[in-house]
This record gives sequence, structure tokens and C-alpha cells, in this order.
Amino acid sequence: MATSKSQQFQLIEGMELQITVSGLPNGSSVRAEFHLKNCTRAWILHWGCIYQGNNHWYIPSEHSSKQGALQTTFVKSGDAYVVILELRDPRVRAIEFVLKDGSHNRWLRQHNGNFRVEIPWNDLHAHHRIPKTLIERRAHKIWDRKGRPQSSAREQQIDYDNAVRELHAELARGISLDELQANSTVPVEKEVTSEPHHTMIQSYRRKHDVQKWLQKYTEPINRSGSVQSSALAELSKRSVGQENLVSQKSFHVRNYEITVLQRDVKGDCRLWIATNMAGPTVLHWGVAKSSAGEWLIPPPDVLPEKSKFVHGACQTQFTDMSSREHSYQFIDINLKRGGFVGIQFVIWSGGYWVNNNGANFVVNLKSADSTSGKLDVDEKYVLKWLLDEISEREKEAERSLMHRFNIATELTERCKDEGEGGCIGIMVWMRFMATRHLTWNKNYNVKPREISEALERFTNLMEKIYLQQPNKREIVRLTMALVGRGGQGDVGQRIRDEILVIQRNNHCKSGMMEEWHQKLHNNSSADDVIICEALLNYVRSDFRIDAYWQTLQTNGLTKERLASYDRPIVSEPRFRSDSKEGLIRDLTMYLKTLKAVHSGADLESAIDTFLSPSKGHHVFAVNGLSPKLQDLLNLVKRLVREENTEPLIEKLVDARIQLHPALRAPRTRAKDLLFLDIALESCFKTTIEKRLISLNFNNPPEIIYVICVVLENLCLSIVNNEEIIFCTKDWYRVSEAYRPHDVQWALQTKAVLDRLQLVLADRCQHYFTIIQPTAKYLGQLLRVDKHGIDVFTEEVIRAGPGAVLSTLVNRFDPSLRKIANLGCWQVISSADAYGFVVCVNELIVVQNKFYSKPTVIIASKVTGEEEIPAGVVAVLTPSMIDVLSHVSIRARNSKICFATCFDQNVLSNLKSKEGRAISIHTKSTGLVISDGNNSDVSVRHIFISSVPRGVISKGKKFCGHYVISSKEFTDERVGSKSYNIKFLRERVPSWIKIPTSAALPFGTFENILSDDSNKDVARRISVLKDSLNRGDLTKLKSIQEAILQMSAPMALRNELITKLRSERMPYLGDESGWNRSWVAIKKVWASKWNDRAYVSCKKNKLDHDAVCMAVLIQEVICGDYAFVIHTNNPVSGDSSEIYTEIVKGLGETLVGAYPGRAMSFITKKTNLKSPTVISYPSKRIGLYSKPSIIFRSDSINEDLEGNAGAGLYDSVIMDEAEEVVVDYSREPLIMDKSFQVRLFSAIAEAGNVIESIYGCPQDIEGVVKGGHIYIVQARPQV
Repeated sequence: MATSKSQQFQLIEGMELQITVSGLPNGSSVRAEFHLKNCTRAWILHWGCIYQGNNHWYIPSEHSSKQGALQTTFVKSGDAYVVILELRDPRVRAIEFVLKDGSHNRWLRQHNGNFRVEIPWNDLHAHHRIPKTLIERRAHKIWDRKGRPQSSAREQQIDYDNAVRELHAELARGISLDELQANSTVPVEKEVTSEPHHTMIQSYRRKHDVQKWLQKYTEPINRSGSVQSSALAELSKRSVGQENLVSQKSFHVRNYEITVLQRDVKGDCRLWIATNMAGPTVLHWGVAKSSAGEWLIPPPDVLPEKSKFVHGACQTQFTDMSSREHSYQFIDINLKRGGFVGIQFVIWSGGYWVNNNGANFVVNLKSADSTSGKLDVDEKYVLKWLLDEISEREKEAERSLMHRFNIATELTERCKDEGEGGCIGIMVWMRFMATRHLTWNKNYNVKPREISEALERFTNLMEKIYLQQPNKREIVRLTMALVGRGGQGDVGQRIRDEILVIQRNNHCKSGMMEEWHQKLHNNSSADDVIICEALLNYVRSDFRIDAYWQTLQTNGLTKERLASYDRPIVSEPRFRSDSKEGLIRDLTMYLKTLKAVHSGADLESAIDTFLSPSKGHHVFAVNGLSPKLQDLLNLVKRLVREENTEPLIEKLVDARIQLHPALRAPRTRAKDLLFLDIALESCFKTTIEKRLISLNFNNPPEIIYVICVVLENLCLSIVNNEEIIFCTKDWYRVSEAYRPHDVQWALQTKAVLDRLQLVLADRCQHYFTIIQPTAKYLGQLLRVDKHGIDVFTEEVIRAGPGAVLSTLVNRFDPSLRKIANLGCWQVISSADAYGFVVCVNELIVVQNKFYSKPTVIIASKVTGEEEIPAGVVAVLTPSMIDVLSHVSIRARNSKICFATCFDQNVLSNLKSKEGRAISIHTKSTGLVISDGNNSDVSVRHIFISSVPRGVISKGKKFCGHYVISSKEFTDERVGSKSYNIKFLRERVPSWIKIPTSAALPFGTFENILSDDSNKDVARRISVLKDSLNRGDLTKLKSIQEAILQMSAPMALRNELITKLRSERMPYLGDESGWNRSWVAIKKVWASKWNDRAYVSCKKNKLDHDAVCMAVLIQEVICGDYAFVIHTNNPVSGDSSEIYTEIVKGLGETLVGAYPGRAMSFITKKTNLKSPTVISYPSKRIGLYSKPSIIFRSDSINEDLEGNAGAGLYDSVIMDEAEEVVVDYSREPLIMDKSFQVRLFSAIAEAGNVIESIYGCPQDIEGVVKGGHIYIVQARPQV
């Protein structure tokens, strides 16, 4: 059992030093606690380790194992000052030390020698041996690293011996036995029947309960872009009116608020200045003519009442204004047309001067047609008043970092309740500052202590927002990663004091060091961290000047920037050769001081701050953190210095996992927790990027592990992480299922990676949507260079935790496709093609276009619901499209080549051919593409142009009833979609269910539109159709909006209730239910005029006006799964195969524009009991509905021979379906093979039955509920 040893030393001035040395339970560490009592200030422990048989001081192995010493500052804890050392090196036999009084530069020794504390390892720890199971696990890992060869008994013994050596070496380096046990993988060996001599690992690392990390927070973004509302501002605007308002600005100082409204009244500039101050209050003010920084005496003709001139200024008394709600004071100044650019002021109230945190209040005046107002801005996502004010105050902010952080604190306080847009505005401003697009210091001398305190106030406010508004945590993290920690008291002052000590101790009081000293005193910044690191590298390299410049340039500091400081640095460093050791020691300590203020995300600084007691609170005790975290952090500090990155990668994530519970709901010191987590995340990203260089992407076990830890890290980093958590759980599943060269495993793994690509792409788009508008608007106001604005959000994304995952996925994808025999193409519609290449971002943008020559479109995005433009012979895209989506069906019907490309290099090569002709040939392995020639294209074009198009549809007559039951369906009253339901109901076996149905027959829309109650709507539609027929496609949307204004006759409502109740549908018929159903019906009718339907009619030479629309009404089957069957395999054209796609929830995610792929399988008609899965699901969303009614389009031309009308028109559920993020990690369709085979066989059999009923291939939609098969529609397969 571990014991402890104590030792006491009586020191000068009544001080007492008590040292306790104890063994830790992990069996390989010793803790030495130094308690300095009766002390009035912090001393420094100057110490080193003594190894057995050696009298030299050594730095312990977790630092470097070199000769030398360390300095550790005592930290106040209760009534004593404390230092805690943890030693992991069993070679250490003693600690020798002296004490240093830094403030008085004196040393305290024991009898003119060193103090010494013995470390009796044998007494502190019982002897421990390495368990056999741990050795076997390590041997298995060694065998795995070699590629799992078939090993002889001798080779297995060699692996075992090597495992023993590795474990002993790690114990000697200070890694505890507990840590080795916890981090060892427990392989579960399972024999693969197809390879009887090959074993495999079922789990590459322990799994975490990632569901515990779930964070779901929602708050709508501020979409108004309006000025922050306050009682004073609202009262002021009510008093003067808002019709002539040019700008508004508010100041908040202590409990005071000052609002300034600028108005344009008949060309005169009027200022309304209001405040909530009580008692006699005076405005002391001046005006500016050429620049906002001027202070000029205003001309006499603009002075308001109760004004007088004083030396160099004007003073005006405020006037009281009272209402039932509030009272305030105001001044109304008419600056007329004096051409003033601004005013400055301070206020005298209650015997004190009130100013703007040590500066004047400044208001920049705008003209009524202000140039900033002319900038393009999407006010849906931009908090415009905030960005305008940031721009106005930038001249003040660039005076010093103190000014900038003080202004940032004020503005953040004012915008913190304005939705996400406020925090984004502050983050963008801070990032422009951090990337040196803005000036940090200009003609102002500020103490480091003042910068540190300003930064402390700003980060304290960010901490407050983090705690109170969880939905903003991601933006808060982005902001805090850009700034330092700051601090009160001597934290900042030490920057100023310690540089003097360095200069004195190392005899460098002139040249570059004196220039740097002056710069530090004038305006310390994050650049000083880089300068200090450059000096350290310069000294360590034996004073090689290129090491100094290389460090500076790598971190973005040029000679020009150094020379641009208010106190420029123009000299190169020059030191005495004998000062090397002292400089390394002093600069290393000074670097910690600089990082403590300026580098909040520095790992070592964050760990040290986190582990140090603060204000009597120890972060572990208060936040309930596991003691394991402290061990992990100490281990991380050691591993960071080692070249082998693999142990560090996992330890960084493990530390974040231990930290996570406290970070979600911290009780105290949230800022320390947050900076530590940001630092761990940053270090993880840097480390994993280094690891990428050596990764073997053809070795799946290696990549599986790396993706695993990267996913865990991402789960811990983002807000609203539900889908990433589901992907991580799914990744655990495929990790455990790994089997070398297994096609089904590769297909499942690729589906997870496909979904991850969609999630990452969606996150990127989300960032561009919410951040880039602010970056663009503010960047233009601040005159940031165009490139810096254009790449702003891209750089934010690349610096984030998802970037490295994207790289891993993209590089691993080719290996998976090779295992799964997928190639780089998925052919959705097989057809040879010749045409000219045209590149577009989205297919939907060009769907209305007519191409006069045969065209091959390369579209970056296809959703599945578009119409393929006329003249297009092929569509190639990286988008993952369901084979049975609407656009896929229409491509096959039109004999258009349609394929997905998985290889970005192939796609980039094709895009480079834009404007040139290419030839596409379809093969069983994919597409073969070659350069074409114009003669081939011309022949092809003539052939296409001569193909006769579809028949002209004819109108149908209204039958006299608004609603009919399924028994009344005829081909004159309803379309084939509705009629087939009646047909099937009478013929399918009982195990195939058909939902109850009714319909609004042909002519119902036209009849109701002609009713007197809708004559205005009819007139408007007629006018719009005239414009449409003349080619104005913008009128399509207007016609749809007009249809939604139609009124319903009472007879329709009565018939609907009667018929649906007779069919036993879940329809209540109350007012709310009727209103929802009437809106749904109108949406179905309006879909006749959607873009894709109209364009399709014109392209196929169909008379759009003659299209009649019935509406099929069905009960929504709230099923477990939805499927679509094509009884003739549409991919291969094999009529002996049934092709099926299936999704969770409702079928709209399958046939609609929902990203991701469905699960698909094929079944031989001669062997329905043996389905073969050919793709696994990557659909992100499942749609689920309560019992409801769906209204389906049933137009006369949807199933015309030669016309792919499926999916042109809309189906609308009366009650909006709920979108649910899908979790596949425990999905029976994937996990339960027997369940999968039973269900897929039943679906295939239902398809076979329906095909036999019709006698031709069928396109069938259905639902699975409680194991039962429901068919909701069937039509001939196109």
C-alpha cells in the first residue's frame, strides 16, 4: 500500500516549508507537495531531479531528460502558497531545490547549499508486475500493425517478447499501469467461415456512450436587422417620428444610457440626444468638419436653447421629458446644412463627468443617401446596426487593443440578446483583427495591464453568454479562440516588469531588445508571443539569425510589420555567447507570461491555469471532475513534445471527454474550462493533420481508428450535434463489423461516409449562410481587401474540427469503392451521348433553359426533383441521387445519360473540357468518356431533333360531384393513379393491403374557379396566363399564389366530410381540419404551374392548358418504412430482376429532394427469398406523421405513353410531417439479417404479384407497417 513521507524546513522571516512526498495509486507516480506558510508573496521553486548514482540536476523525463533546472511559481491556496510536482520517472531518487524571491531578485538556500528531498520509491509503492492479459493484448496489436500475417509459434513468441519490452519502456517513461490497462484494446476474435485460418479484430478501441454528449439548442436568428430596441430609444423615436430617421446610435455607461437619433428634415441634419440621467445634466460638445476625430466649436447659428460657449466647446442643458411610462432628458440640435461629419461630447451629471470608458462619445454623421446604406446586405442574417457602429468606431478601436476590447465588450453587451447575428458580428470583427486586416495600435501608449484588464472584461462577458445562451456556444468558441485570456492585477503588469529583468540579467539593454521593450511598454499584443518564440529559437540554434526570421515569417510577421509599430522594431537580435542558458531560462518563463494574457488557446498555458487554484476554488472539487483528467493533462503535456503522435491523439480526445460534463454545466471557472477545451481541440487538429502524412489509406483498420477519434472530437466541438453522434454510433458499428475484403462491409462503411459528407457539406453551407453576409458587409465597411472577405468563411471552416474529417473521408473513399467493386461511376440512366460540356452549380437553375445544340451538363448539385432541360443529352454530377427519384425516371424515359461521379479528379478533368465536345459510352463498369468531334455531335443533334414527342392531352368534363368514393372511380373521372387503386383492391391477395381512398374528380378545380366567389382570382389568373404564354416564366409563382387565394363552396366541405367518413378515414371535419385540408387541395392544384411541370409540358409539346388534375385522397399509413419497386431493373435493364429502394418513415424522402441514398436491393424473380443488398442508407432525415390524410396529384398526362410525368406534380399531407434525424446504428434492416431477408422477400413478392396482375413492368409505391405490406399506388414502369 502506498505511504507518504513528510519533511519540514524553517526559513527566514518566520516562513516554514512543509514537503509531503506520497505514492499515487497508479503504481508508477510520486507526488511531492510543497506548502510555504507564513509568507506574504509568491516565491519561485527552482528545482531539478537527482538520478541514482549521479549528482547533476536533471529535468524529469516528462519534460526532456536533459541536464538543467525548472522554475515553478508557488500559487496561493488558503493561508499558504503551494507547488505540486508529479514525478513519473522511477530513476529519480531525490529533488534538489532553492527558493527565489522574484520581486526582490534574491535566492534562499540551506546552509549555502541546496535543499534536498529524498524520493524513496520502494517504500512508496508496492512492487507491481505487468499482467499477462495486458502483454497478450499488446502482442496482438503488434501483430495487427504488421498486417495480420499467418504467424508461426516462434513468430508469435517474438511478438510477445516485443510486447513485454514496449510495456516496460512505457512504464519507465512514466505511463502508469492503470493507463496502459485502460487504453489497451480488448480483441474479440471471431473465425471467418470463408477464411478458416484468418482471425480478425472485432473492436479496435473502446466505445464511448456518445449519446450522453448530445446537445440540441435552437433559437431563431435575428432576421430583422433592426436597431436594438430599448425603452429610451423607443420613447425617442416616438417623440420625433421615424419617417426621416437616418441613423441611430446608443451608448451604455454604467447605469446610464444615451441615445442619439439623426434625422433628415427638409435637408437639415437634426440630432436628438436623449439620456436617462436624472437631475441637472449638461452636454459638453463640439463638431467635426473634415474627420470624426476633430473637435471644433459649433457655429452660433446651430446652438439650441439653453446653450453657452465655454473654452473650446459648447455646453447645452438637457430638457426634461416625462410620460406615463418613463421620464428622460433630451436636447434637439439643428446642425442645418453645415456639412459636419460628426460630433463629439461628454456629459456632466450629478457632479461627475460621464464619458465613453475614458474617451469622448463620438457620433459619425451620415447623409440621407449614406454610402454604407448602398452596400448590398442580406438583412435576414446581418445585424446591420451593429456592423455600422463597429465601422463608425473602428478609428477609435485602432488606437490600441485596450480600446478595441473595451468597445467589443460594450457592443457585445448591447447585442447579446439580438439572436445569433450579434455574436457573429463580434466574431467576424475579432477575426479581421486577429488576421491583421485591422490596425492594432495607432498613436496611443497603453500599459500591458490595461490591455489585460480590457481583455479580461471581454472574455468574462463571452463566458456569461456561453453559460446563459447555449445555442451560441459554437460562435463563442470561435471568438474566444481568436483572443487571449486577459487578467486582472499583476497578470498584465508582469509583461512590463519581466522584460526589464530579462534585459538586466542577460546584459541586453540596447538594440532589438530595447526596441522590443519599448513596444511592450507601449502596446503589447499577440505578436509579442511570436517574437518571444522567435528569440528562443534564435538562442537555441546557437544564435543563427535565420532561425529568428523563419519563426517570424512562418507566423505572419514580416520586417515591414515589425517596422510599422508605433515603437518600431528594426534591429536584429544580438546577444553575448555566454548568455545562452540564462536567455533560454528567462525567455521560456517570459513566454508563459505573454501567453497567459494573449494566447487563451495555448495548450500548456491553458493546462497550467486550469490546474492552478483560483480565488480559493479548485476546479476539480467545484465542478465534480474526475481525478483522471489531471493525469491525462499531465500526460498530454509530456506527449506533446514527442514525435510519435498516435498516443497524443487519443489522450487529447480522452481529456476532452473527461472535461465535457463540467463544460456543459460548469459551476465555476467556466472560462478556464472553455479555454482548456479550445486548446485541446486546437492541439488535436494540429496533431491529426501531422498524422495524415503517414496514414496508409489502403489499411482500413488504421483509418477506422483515426476516423473514430476524429468523429468523437467533432461530437464534443459542435452545438446541435445529434446527427454527428448518430454517425459516430454507426461508425462504431461498422468498425466492429470489419472483415478484410468484404464487399457488404465496404458498402455499409461507404454509406456512413456518404452521410458524413452530406453532414459536413450542410455545415459548410450553414456557415456560409450565417457568417459570410456579415463578413462581406463588415469587410466592405472596414475596407478589408476583397480576397480577405471572399475567403473569410472558407478559412473559418478550414480551421474548424470538421475539415480534417472531410479530408479523411475523401481519401478513404477510393479504397472503399475498390473493395466494394463500385468504380468511380454510378450509372442511373444508361445511354450513349455526344455533346458540348456545360458546367453549372445547380441543375434546377437551368431546367427552364433550351439548349440549341446537344449538351452534356456537369452539375455540382442535383436534388432529384428537377426537369432536365431541352437539348441536354447527359447529366453528370457528384450528387448522390436515388435511382428511383423523379429526375432519374425522367432521364431513363428520355434516353438521357445520367450518372453520379465519385472521383473528384475525374470530375475536375471533365469540367476542364467546358465548351468542348465529348463522347460518352455506357459500359457495365461505368462510363467511358473521350473527346468528341463536331460531326458526331451534329448527327446526334439532328437525330434528337427529329424524334416525335408525346400526344396532346385532352380535357375532361366535370362529373357534377366535388368528391367521389373509390367505388365511383372511372377513367373519365380520375387519372390512372386513382383508378389503379380501385383496380388493385379488387385483385390483390389479402396479405397485400390497400389504403382507403376517395378523390376530387377531373374538372373540380375549373368548376370552383368559375364560381362567383372566385371571379377576382380567375381574372387575375387569366391575366397572368397571358403573360406566361408570352414567355414570362416568372408568372408561374404568381399563378400558384393566386390559386391559394381561392374560396371553397360549402358543398365541397360537406361532400368531403361525408365521403371520408364513409371510407373510415381519420378526418374530424372540424374547422381547423377543414382549413388544413383545403390549403392542401389548393397546393396540389397549384402544382400544375410549378417550374418543372410547365417546362416538361413545353419540352414534350403538350398543351399545358389542357392538363386536367384530379386529386387522390388517401389515409396516410404511418409506417415504419416506405419503398418504391421497379419490377424491371431500371439500372441494368434486366427484366428478370426486381429493383427496390426503401427508407425509414414516409416515402417523400425517397421520391423528393432529400439528400442521401436509400437502401436498395435486387431480387431475382426466380428466387424471391434471396434478396441482394446493393447499397445501404445514407438518408439523413426520416419523415413521420400522425394519423392524417394525403392529397395526391392525379393528372391526365402523368402516365401518357412516352411522357415521364411521374413526380411532376405535388402530393401534400394535410398535417405537416415531422422531420426526424435517422439513427441507423441499431436499425434492424441492417443489423438483423433474418429480419432483412423476410421483409425484402415480402416486398419483392408483392411487386411480382402486382406485375402479374397488370401483365407488364410496374412502378409501385408502398409502406411497411407492423410487418404488413401496403401498396399506395402502382403505374406502368416507364
